Amino acid sequence: MGCKSVMKTGFLCRQWGVLVVLLSLWLPQSFSQQTTSPPPQQKNKLKFRLAGYPRKHNEGRIEVFYNEEWGTICDDDFSTENAHVLCRHLGFISATGWTHSAKYGKGTGKIWLDNVQCRGSEKSITDCKSQGWGNSDCTHDEDAGVVCKDERLPGFVESNVIEQVEENRVEEMRLRPVVSSAKKRMPITEGIVEVKYKDSWAQICDDGWTPKNSHVICGMFGFPQERKANKNFYKLFAERQQNIYRLHSVACTGNEVHLAVCPLQFYEANATRACEGGMPAVVSCVPGPQFSLGNGQKKKTKSTFRVRLKGGAKIGEGRVEVLKDNEWGTVCDDRWNLLSASVVCRELGFGSAKEALTGARMGQGMGPVHMNEVQCSGQEKSIWNCPYKNVTSEDCQHVEDASVKCNTPYMGYKNSIRLSGGRSRNEGRMEVMTGVDGNGIEQWGLICGEGWGTKEAMVVCRQLGLGFANQGLQETWYWDGSNVTEMVMSGVKCTGNEMSLSYCQHHGSNINCKKTGTRFAAGVICSETASDLILNAPLVQQTVYIEDRPLHMLYCAAEENCLSSSAAKANWPYGHRRLLRFSSQIHNIGRADFRPKAGRHSWLWHECHGHYHSMDIFTHYDILTLNGSKVAEGHKASFCLEDVECQEGIAKRYECANFGEQGITVGCWDLYRHDIDCQWIDITDIKPGNYIFQVVINPNFEVAESDFTNNAMKCNCKYDGHRIWFHNCHIGDAFSEEAEKRFEQYPGQNNKIS
Repeated sequence: MGCKSVMKTGFLCRQWGVLVVLLSLWLPQSFSQQTTSPPPQQKNKLKFRLAGYPRKHNEGRIEVFYNEEWGTICDDDFSTENAHVLCRHLGFISATGWTHSAKYGKGTGKIWLDNVQCRGSEKSITDCKSQGWGNSDCTHDEDAGVVCKDERLPGFVESNVIEQVEENRVEEMRLRPVVSSAKKRMPITEGIVEVKYKDSWAQICDDGWTPKNSHVICGMFGFPQERKANKNFYKLFAERQQNIYRLHSVACTGNEVHLAVCPLQFYEANATRACEGGMPAVVSCVPGPQFSLGNGQKKKTKSTFRVRLKGGAKIGEGRVEVLKDNEWGTVCDDRWNLLSASVVCRELGFGSAKEALTGARMGQGMGPVHMNEVQCSGQEKSIWNCPYKNVTSEDCQHVEDASVKCNTPYMGYKNSIRLSGGRSRNEGRMEVMTGVDGNGIEQWGLICGEGWGTKEAMVVCRQLGLGFANQGLQETWYWDGSNVTEMVMSGVKCTGNEMSLSYCQHHGSNINCKKTGTRFAAGVICSETASDLILNAPLVQQTVYIEDRPLHMLYCAAEENCLSSSAAKANWPYGHRRLLRFSSQIHNIGRADFRPKAGRHSWLWHECHGHYHSMDIFTHYDILTLNGSKVAEGHKASFCLEDVECQEGIAKRYECANFGEQGITVGCWDLYRHDIDCQWIDITDIKPGNYIFQVVINPNFEVAESDFTNNAMKCNCKYDGHRIWFHNCHIGDAFSEEAEKRFEQYPGQNNKIS
């Protein structure tokens, strides 16, 4: 159905073995000076920070604190390798780029380093070649900047400035099960706690070990709670092993997010008679509901949580939303930290928090902001038990929505699928591991592309840790590069929420694929970010009205199928159609622009309205009875996706005029006014009664989004044959389950006016 008028205005191993989980706190090694300058004095601990404007949290002018003074680094000889080292100093895993010529503004004070030349693998910037500390012929017009990959080093605590710690540190850790059957079950919930030491693994002495220590360890491995372990069993095992003790006297309070933050002591390298009378520390953890079943999300458990995560690409991450007065809302990021984030993570059945994110890093929410200045101690069972302030509209906006990344258990899902043939690690043809042959060689097969789409791609991208789905492809002839040719899976159908492709429906061993050539194998393209469209529900309620429109004014609308089927039998051009009109304001609250799937070369020109359609169906408009039967429907093709208005500070990028690029920018919205063609439902044949009015954006999942649960909007609708009333208009997942049930029963029964 149509259109805005051109006149639109305004507005988941094969080798199970020992499970190794890399959990690190960024505590870099002591300096090994290789520059011409003297090494920093013991009192001169190096610190690093990002500065400048405008910038995001993971980019900026790089500044170094040396000799009790902050200064910059000159861009001469600067490289991506330099940026890698500096980003790791700042707690990010790597760099994606660097900038020159003071892109983020000119710094002040000293220019500490010049002609820096790193290989990229150094532990410290002091291990790189340079002119020496304070030796530079640069001005601040040449200040260097870095752009870091938006992924923190595991266990990273401080948000920006990091102090160097020069001696002992705790980086990699693992839970080592000792029973062979436990090694094959995922997740591994119990075992001896070991820390990486040089090129081997060392144990922790359990002398004085408390449940609080176990609580911290379990949190690191993605488990919300600890439980008592059978130490006698492990003691018998440990007595037969040669143990290397590295740590002792661990004294966690239970609130820490990483063992390295706890008070602890290291044994000297030449220590003898270590851990006399003790044994290696053993921890047993309780997995959360999603992982205790051992089958991902195959079984649906009833949710009673008053907190949820939205907009995250991986399990255990997302924007924090809380339920208050039967309505979901967000949490403001003022004073948001790892203690509060960890309470949310554990409440939801995950471990402690890896990151407490601010500034709507997982996209902006809609609706109310329920909490501000949340101050958890870390002991609480729920975020609702933490002190917080109520929010006024002046206090917080959705640009300040808080989000989290939680530690989750290692499940080994990544090892059963892979992508091949793509131009990058984020794309390729889907291959599934079917087993191992007699020589120990892995056997792989293809997935039939028939019926493969965005929801299946969402599961694959999540399973591989590659973010969101960009596309699910049914033909991959251009990636046909491997020797894998056999179709081993067909009829795959996912809901999009599964943690592994193996939990989606499929044909099993009965492969049913009409096109069995390798060119018809399924493929995916993944992306770190995705768009997220959401409808402004209050505006629909405010703008709805009925119009009786003469047939002679509806020829173009009829050509685009914007009228009900009975219109074809009408006595054209005489008579009229009764139209339910309303405005649609569609916001992009995601982290990537919403773009039509088809390029402009394949857009369809519609002569009657004089415009291009970039998507055949952009929205569905339906009127439903209270039992869900459809009594009237409409649809809208997206002839024109553009930025009508944007939030302050965001520039419009898409415009329909002059065959321009179409899309909706992050932070902007498109508006289909109530008075443009096809922005209606033809209700000519509808009888008076109580109904549910529903709008669904992107109903065929044509374009990938980070969240499809908020694409539907519903209203209670009361029609007396002459007038119409809309009540309780809301986004599909905005209410509690109880409130949604009440909504579906409103306001009466059997479609009679009450």
